Amino acid sequence: MKIAVLGTGGGAREHAAKLVELGHEVFVGTRDPEATLARTEPDMMGNVPYGQWLADHPGITLLSFGEAAAAADSLVINGIDGHNAVAALSAVADALRGRTLVDYAVPYLYNPEVEHPWPTPWGIMPKLDPCDTDSLAEQIQRALPGTKVVKSFVTQEQSTVVNPGAIGNGDHTMFVAGDHADAKQQVTELLTSYGWTDVLDLGPLVCARGMEMYAHMHSAIGFGLGRQFGGHFGIKVVR
Repeated sequence: MKIAVLGTGGGAREHAAKLVELGHEVFVGTRDPEATLARTEPDMMGNVPYGQWLADHPGITLLSFGEAAAAADSLVINGIDGHNAVAALSAVADALRGRTLVDYAVPYLYNPEVEHPWPTPWGIMPKLDPCDTDSLAEQIQRALPGTKVVKSFVTQEQSTVVNPGAIGNGDHTMFVAGDHADAKQQVTELLTSYGWTDVLDLGPLVCARGMEMYAHMHSAIGFGLGRQFGGHFGIKVVR
């Protein structure tokens, strides 16, 4: 299958590499492919320059956001940072029309001015916006009425999303939420191919609010485990 991954950060790299391993044809989207390949310094998370990473991962084609989305058969993975996701995706709405868009972005606002900041090992904890009464996934769906948006992957690090067996022999839970049953089934099938055996359908896309707000708890658990960024762990819903 031809699958698009939008974004070039660490999470998007995990998905792109895994999809190639599974035999898919992968198209990665970025704002400006030439600028992306020209970078020679690690990104803000310490990932090696994308050109260097791409050279080590044959079978991946780097294109613009719109070109990558248009190249996909039916499935697009959104790895664009939450602050810029709605604007970037709206700009390529035509290319995304009719496709399933699985979104794992967190609507973080970095360096917020808040009355009671949460200090972390790497600075002030970002603020979630939207929160409580809306979600980034819902904003994306409203901006892209012709696209089927599914929220998933967001409750743990993407390195373990694509390799659930690395934690507890894979005995943990992944979630999906969306307003289109066929799109959620498509994402569930992708997760199954990744190795997931416990995928819980939370229901309509409004449930993305809970998944996105879990991001702070994910960080807190990581800190409790002594990890500065995220953490190599999963969560299990015990029935």
